[in-house]
Amino acid sequence: MNKKYVYLLSLAHLSNDITGGALPAILPFFVAEYGLDYSAAAGLIFASSFLASVIQPAVGWLADKKSRSWYMSLGILMSGVFMGLSGLFQNYWVIFSLITISGIGSAIFHPEATRMVNKVSGEKRGTALSIFSVGGNGGFAVGPVVAVAVITAFGIKGITIFGFIAIIMAFILMWIVPKMKGEIVRADISGKKAAQFSNHKENHYENDWNAFAHLTLLIVCSSIVSCGLRSFIPLYWVDVLGRSAAAAGSALTLLFSLGVVMTLIGGLMADRFGYLKIVRMSYVLLAPIVGLLSMTTNHLTAYLLMVPMGLAMFAPFSSVVVLGQSYLSRNIGFASGVTMGLSISIGGIMVPLIGKFADSYGLVATMQLMACIAVVAAAASFFLPQPKAQCVKG
Repeated sequence: MNKKYVYLLSLAHLSNDITGGALPAILPFFVAEYGLDYSAAAGLIFASSFLASVIQPAVGWLADKKSRSWYMSLGILMSGVFMGLSGLFQNYWVIFSLITISGIGSAIFHPEATRMVNKVSGEKRGTALSIFSVGGNGGFAVGPVVAVAVITAFGIKGITIFGFIAIIMAFILMWIVPKMKGEIVRADISGKKAAQFSNHKENHYENDWNAFAHLTLLIVCSSIVSCGLRSFIPLYWVDVLGRSAAAAGSALTLLFSLGVVMTLIGGLMADRFGYLKIVRMSYVLLAPIVGLLSMTTNHLTAYLLMVPMGLAMFAPFSSVVVLGQSYLSRNIGFASGVTMGLSISIGGIMVPLIGKFADSYGLVATMQLMACIAVVAAAASFFLPQPKAQCVKG
C-alpha cells in the first residue's frame, strides 16, 4: 500500500464530502430563514442526489474504459464552489439548482478517486479503502462544524468558504496526481515482469452480476437509512429533543466523528476477519439502535446512542466497496460508482418522500420507519455470497 497517495486521496475525499456534511446542518438555518417545511428542506437533500445517482455509475463506467484523473479536481471544484454560491441567493429554486450542480460534482469525484485508491492499495484493500472512507466521513463530521461556525459569524453567506476549500484542493490534485499515475504505471510494469519471471499466471475472474445485484439491494436500503438519519437527526434534535440548531449540528459532528474511527476500525477488522462478517454484524446492529433513538426524548441518551449507531453505519463502508469491486473485478470503476455513489445518492432521492412522511406522521414515526428499512438491509446481507476474488487488481 502506497500510504502517501492513499492519505492524499483521503484528504481529497474530505474536501469533496465536506459540502455533503454541511448541507443537513444548514437545513435548520434555511428553515428558520426562509420558512421552509420538512418537505421543502428535504427537497434540498434530493437536489444534491437525484442526478448524482445516475451520473456516478456512468462516470465509473467511463473510468474503466480510460482513466480520467482530472475528474477528481473537476468534481471537487463543482461540489464546493456551487455549494458556496447557494448562500448568496434567497430564491428556493436557485438554491435547489446550485445544490444540484454541487451534487453532480461530488458524483464526478468518487468513481475515479475510488479506482485510484484500488490501484495504490496493494493487497490491503480493506485498510486502504477504510482510510479513504475516513476522509469522506471526516468531511461529513467537519462540514456541520464549519457550516454552523461561518453562518453564526457571517450569516448564510458565510458558506462561500466551501468554494475556497474546493479551489485549494483541486489545484493540489492537479499538481500531484500526474506523479501518482506515473508511479502506478511503473508498479504495474514491475508486477507484470515479476509474474512472467516466476511463471505465475494472473487469475482472471468473471463478473458476478447476480451477487452484485444482491449487494445493490443492500446498498439501496442502507443508503435510505443513512441519508434519512443524516437529514433528519438535526431536525429531530430541534423539534423532538428541544435543542438548538447549533446543538443539532453537534449531533451530526459527533456521529460522523465517530464514523471516522469506526470506518478505520471496520476496514482493519475486514482485512482480518472477512468482509461479509463485518457487513452482516453491522447491519444487524443498526436496526435496534435506530429503534431506540425513536423512543427517547432525552438528549443525553440520544447523544450516547450515536456511539453504537456510528459503529453500525460506518464499519461496513469499506467492506461494501471491496465486495462490489470483487464481484465486478473486470469493472472496478463501475462497481465503485455504484457502491460508493449509490450509498449516498439513492438515499437522497428518497429523502423528499421521507420528508412528506415526516410532515404527515412526525419525526418519531420517521425514525421508526428508518429502523424498519434497516431490518431489510440486515436481511439482504445474508444473501451475499463469498467473493471469488479476494484481492483483484484493477
